Amino acid sequence: MNALLDSAAIALQAIWASKQRSFMTVLGNIVAVTSIISVVALIQGLNASVKDAILNQAGADSFSVQQFPITTSDEEFDKARYNPRITSADARAIQRYGDEVAAVMLQSQNVGAVSYRDKQLDAVTIHGVSAAFTEFSTFDAERGRLMSSVEVERSRPVVLLGWEVADRLFGSVDPLEKHLQIEGLRFRIVGISKKRGSFLGQSQDDFAVIPLSRFEVLYGSRRQLSITVKPRSLERISTAMDEATVALRSARRLRPKDPNNFGMFTSDTFLTLYYAATSGIFAVLVGVVALSLVVGGIVIMNIMLMVVSERTREIGLRKALGARRSDIMAQMLTESVVLSVFGGVIGTLFGTALAAAVSALTPVPASIEPWSVMVGIGITALVGLFFGLYPASLAASLDPIEALRKE
Repeated sequence: MNALLDSAAIALQAIWASKQRSFMTVLGNIVAVTSIISVVALIQGLNASVKDAILNQAGADSFSVQQFPITTSDEEFDKARYNPRITSADARAIQRYGDEVAAVMLQSQNVGAVSYRDKQLDAVTIHGVSAAFTEFSTFDAERGRLMSSVEVERSRPVVLLGWEVADRLFGSVDPLEKHLQIEGLRFRIVGISKKRGSFLGQSQDDFAVIPLSRFEVLYGSRRQLSITVKPRSLERISTAMDEATVALRSARRLRPKDPNNFGMFTSDTFLTLYYAATSGIFAVLVGVVALSLVVGGIVIMNIMLMVVSERTREIGLRKALGARRSDIMAQMLTESVVLSVFGGVIGTLFGTALAAAVSALTPVPASIEPWSVMVGIGITALVGLFFGLYPASLAASLDPIEALRKE
């Protein structure tokens, strides 16, 4: 054990004695790990942001029914293009025949103008919802309250505002119980949703929620509708989806051999599609960046071979004084691994800073996970070990007499 520690100490002294060369040796590793850490951080941040955005829109405890399913080819699209529109009768069928269904909400949306006094926002997402909307976690009120079921059923002119709409129209003024106009119609503000942030530079707080019947007055009764269904328990969501499928097929008088003429989705459906579309791209991207580690390892191997050549007499003298083959191997491998890990640590710091800068200056989010840092440093240690084996073996196999003769 002492011999191993002595070899490690000698290796560290040799590295310190040639600081400039040591730094230039690990420059490739620094660049490689900087690239890997920053790319992985941006991918992780993007994945987390997409997941939050999907859960905010779709909800983790519900599923939706829409006119069209997900299509992956022109043939599938042609088959689905004549699917009937979602109607309130579909919602009633699911509510009536779904024993595992707790709540059913009809919903539609459109982009419209919202104004207060002399201020106007022209591209606010207007959501029209049915009375059951209060049962769904996608809606909340940080200030004030949600619209009540009675207000929605009776088509009262009330509105729940997104955080950004309230902030841009009212600033520091309390907006609760004040009146604004949506497409020229007057609505009373009853609540403000909590801030959700943005996704790739697109605000998730730029919306207003009004009763569906009021929405149809503004935009017509033939707008595209969707149904959101909440099961009685999250564990029974598959059963609730099966019941909803049977209810819709029965209400639409589909024969056993007829395909479903509607689409059914959960938040997991959209996440699966996202991961399927991007996982291959991300893997290739990380793989291409990781190739630079191989280049860094080759540089370390070449430098270590040069070190062996320069220190042949030193190695021969150590072996003549009793150093074993394992001692020489330990010394050379320690130099190689320490150099590589040093580059990994510096690269991790630079990569973290680069990811933070990209996140601050662009809409792309970044997320640094501890496991990615540990993996990055661990890989650099393995690279140093692997590419240091040949120079270390060459040094350990030197004949001490021949080594001492070398000028």
